Amino acid sequence: MLVVAKRPPAHRAYASERNPFFSGDKTRVGSMNTAYIGVGSNLGDKLQNCCKAIDLVNNIENCTVKTQSPFYRTEPVGVASQDWYVNGVILVETGLSAQDLLRSLLSIETGMGRVRKQRWESRIIDLDILLYGYHVIDEKNLIIPHPRMHIRRFVIMPMVQLDPDLVHPVLGRTMSELLDDLAEEGQGIVPVGRG
Repeated sequence: MLVVAKRPPAHRAYASERNPFFSGDKTRVGSMNTAYIGVGSNLGDKLQNCCKAIDLVNNIENCTVKTQSPFYRTEPVGVASQDWYVNGVILVETGLSAQDLLRSLLSIETGMGRVRKQRWESRIIDLDILLYGYHVIDEKNLIIPHPRMHIRRFVIMPMVQLDPDLVHPVLGRTMSELLDDLAEEGQGIVPVGRG
């Protein structure tokens, strides 16, 4: 089921030259949407894994990475005995449907060596569609907005860095407001390069 909310999200235009992975304009088909994608890794060279995945996303046909948040070292949430993650968020402009974008992201994960055995296990790369325009999607394999994004500091902190005034299309609250509601305990987050 696809629902389009009536009011558009507040968001700024981003200069493509701010993104180190931008590789120029691409021919696009169909209507364009902005999508926010969470990027994370806690196996191997985590930062390099995230950078490689962003580069691969930028190479998807009809998909251009417009900007990205800083990277953060983040405490695993909901599991014990895992190494900390590196997480960030990218903003992409895409002519792909949400389902086609999801298929492309899953293909990147598989190509980078991710094997899914159990929920919330360590992973070489994790790519999650957080928002897709102002659409609300509830399908068997895809829920947008991401159903847990608003309770995860490792998602909301990077979102605030990209656009603190962006409004969650279901909750009607800005990213800054959502971050203010989140407790820090059990959700440690440190900018990469510090600590």
